[in-house]
Amino acid sequence: MKPFVGYKKEHLSVPKLLELIIKLATEPSYYFLRWTHKVSKDWGLAPTETDFPMIEGQMFNENFELRWKQKRKDSYEVLLLSIAGEYPDFERVGEDWQTQDRDAHLYSSTETRFPKGFPSKKLDIAQRYFIDKKTAAVHFVALTIEK
Repeated sequence: MKPFVGYKKEHLSVPKLLELIIKLATEPSYYFLRWTHKVSKDWGLAPTETDFPMIEGQMFNENFELRWKQKRKDSYEVLLLSIAGEYPDFERVGEDWQTQDRDAHLYSSTETRFPKGFPSKKLDIAQRYFIDKKTAAVHFVALTIEK
């Protein structure tokens, strides 16, 4: 599989972002959502229109991580970190990527650095490093599901 990093040129409205999430979701996918006062507790639940506005969020599975970040009150920037090749709806970032999967170590549910606690641990979560082949620099660290 060929690594791909891409972004959406235009900022997406909430309905367009939700359409994209539904279009790309596979089973299993996890969702990690962040607001100013809390983080999502159930990683298995996809966001709905009532969850917005949120500061940012991620959907991840074994093939990719989709990230969104609030740009304005009702629009979001979107980034895709994938090992499943190119996605034609996204603008390519960088030329030649390699990936490296590593274990992830999650914080306990009582960790105070996250508002309102942190969700219970998921044992099958890992990290995927996206490394520029020319410079050997790690540019992105994505969440993924261990195979």
